[in-house]
Amino acid sequence: MSDWLNQRWTVNLSILFTELPLLERPAAAAAAGFDAAELWWTLDGPTPPQSQLDALRRAFEDAGVQLTGLNFDAGDMAAGDKGLLSRPADSQRFRENIAVAVGLAESMGCKALNALYGNRVEGVPVQEQDELALENLALAAQAAHGIGAVLLVEALNAPEAPQYGLLSSADAVAVVDAVNARTGLGNTRFLADLYHLARGGEDPAKAVADHADRIGHVQIADNPGRNHPGTGELDFPSLLGQLEAEGYGGHVGLEYKPLPGTASADNFDWLPRALRRSSRA
Repeated sequence: MSDWLNQRWTVNLSILFTELPLLERPAAAAAAGFDAAELWWTLDGPTPPQSQLDALRRAFEDAGVQLTGLNFDAGDMAAGDKGLLSRPADSQRFRENIAVAVGLAESMGCKALNALYGNRVEGVPVQEQDELALENLALAAQAAHGIGAVLLVEALNAPEAPQYGLLSSADAVAVVDAVNARTGLGNTRFLADLYHLARGGEDPAKAVADHADRIGHVQIADNPGRNHPGTGELDFPSLLGQLEAEGYGGHVGLEYKPLPGTASADNFDWLPRALRRSSRA
């Protein structure tokens, strides 16, 4: 077997297994051979009922799946929202969610929280939006530090998210450095989504080489298409080998879409079942 397949895989349950209700997805991931998963914020608003948080926690526990990553509330993503923290009208909603998301992560043993930056707001100076983002990210970083977790910042791609505030690895890493400088904690890291980097026109290998010391998490999907490895043009054996050589030993998130007309469980044949458990010896 190729060494590149020997990763600590985690499956994203907000883009895969979406044919099932949220609370059934951890068990479906376990049935497919995974024991680690990550989530976008798909709960009811920034402060969902405690019963909803408890039900999600039980679903993961009952399935024997570890939550490895959790997004803060990013707004109505189906309607085009890409985060709240840089937007004056949405800032308070983000701040209300910080304690809830961090508390949920702590209760589930999750050590990584991702904060989507937000789309640009017309009529508000960019500098004002960026300063607000820095304030909110510093608050999130401090809360994450309190549970021994990292805060992640990622770039999206311009073709799919043209109004997003961070459209390159350099943009995202500059924010990472600014947050760490403000807090002095060093727990804010770059989420290297290799699909978004490639789709945005960057060379993912160069981004990895340039920013390896800032990378706190990696997500993958092939490009074009955002489907599983082998359906597009990205050289995952080389890219993941490069990450390993640079010292990355964290999880690799499977944040890809099922092929059209297929069930999510039918999109893992590229990965031998014996290698899907992140906790194997």
